[in-house]
Amino acid sequence: MKKVHIKIIHAFFNLTAFVCISGVIFLIGITLYLFILNMQFEERIYPHVYVNGVDFGGKNRTGLIRYFEEKNNELENTVITLRYGEDNIHTVSSEMLKTRYDTTTIVSHAFSIGRSSNLPTQLYQKAVTLLNLGQYNFESHISYDTEPTDEYLDNLAEKYDFPAENALFTFANGKVTLFQREKKGKQIEKDRAREKINSTIRSLEIHAQPNTITITDKTIDPEVTLASINDFGIVEDIGYGVSDFSGSIPGRIHNLTLASSRLNGVLIPKGENFSFNQMVGDISAQTGYKPAYIIKNGRTILGDGGGVCQVSTTLFRAVLNAGLPIVERVAHAYRVHYYEQDSQPGFDATVFNPSADLKFTNDTDNAILIQNVIDSPHNKLSFTLYGKKDGRMAQISDVKLYDKQAPPPPSYQDDPTLKRGVTRQVDWPAGGAKASFHYTVVKNGETTIDKTFFSSFRPWRAVYLVGTAD
Repeated sequence: MKKVHIKIIHAFFNLTAFVCISGVIFLIGITLYLFILNMQFEERIYPHVYVNGVDFGGKNRTGLIRYFEEKNNELENTVITLRYGEDNIHTVSSEMLKTRYDTTTIVSHAFSIGRSSNLPTQLYQKAVTLLNLGQYNFESHISYDTEPTDEYLDNLAEKYDFPAENALFTFANGKVTLFQREKKGKQIEKDRAREKINSTIRSLEIHAQPNTITITDKTIDPEVTLASINDFGIVEDIGYGVSDFSGSIPGRIHNLTLASSRLNGVLIPKGENFSFNQMVGDISAQTGYKPAYIIKNGRTILGDGGGVCQVSTTLFRAVLNAGLPIVERVAHAYRVHYYEQDSQPGFDATVFNPSADLKFTNDTDNAILIQNVIDSPHNKLSFTLYGKKDGRMAQISDVKLYDKQAPPPPSYQDDPTLKRGVTRQVDWPAGGAKASFHYTVVKNGETTIDKTFFSSFRPWRAVYLVGTAD
């Protein structure tokens, strides 16, 4: 029994010795194998090292550099077009953007595997790569200079950005004394554009080709709206009228400016009639009006308030476009050239207290506010009516002009206010004619107004004032 135990012990020691010797031989073999492999990659990238999904194992520095320099060459002919709207187009070249791969960094990263200054890390990386136990992956992206695109976006923002404006509304002493409708702002979406630019340049890594990027903007809402600061239902414009006063003498411009200011801020309650004469009041030198040419008893003479009819005419056009019922309107006796500079004949309304007035009704469910603008650089007078739209649609036909007559010969009238030898034309020849247009208003599928406006214009001669003063 004792001899059996001794034999087993001997066998165990023999096996252990064999295993140890075999292990040593295996380790020596592995070490020798790794040493030989390592010698093969002394000047090359270790196997299973990838950059952007490409295996660069076994490549030397020259091969890696050449590969990415070829990629850089492909980028040289690429351009990116930045577009904002239809006309604002800006093209930046690869040269301007300095688009390229950083070859130095790529080579450094790829060659760092298996060459770490930390010995355990170095040995581990060599074993992983040489024995195909795993792989190392690096991402390398195109670098570029953002200054050219940032400058373009900043210029766009400087040119096209504008802030939102809050509404203003102050009612005092029966009139709106402070009024401003809210305005939405606009802002170039620079951050979104930069994301698009970056994404587009990243796409060049897959396929180098020209690209177009559309720059967008966003709307900036105001914090205060009309609807939130008044109880009259004033929320939006419901009608607009404009006329041209080019060629007017200073006194006429003064008068139309003064008369239109008397209407600015007027609030017409729902259901009420509006009278131009009543609202504007007395038109005379005592109320601030200056002499300007008027027609009286068939002659052109200087009289207080010349030009006020330009105001009533412009308001008449705004009321038509708003689709409001017109109670009273009187056409001029002849075709006044001021009112045909930007309109067809017949879209005019004369006033003369108390015989001729312009009246209309606010038949909406809310108040109506009148606001005027004098655009002096362009010689334009305009009225905007503000309220709340109710679905009505105004339809205004073209003017039908008939029974035309030629103007009579010119008239020359003495004028003691002009120096002798000076001749000034104050009226222009106008042919006689009859004019009509149809005014229809439809609301909720129902015709609420169906009316024809007539004008009967007498033929009118050119009038020249001849100076008689010494």
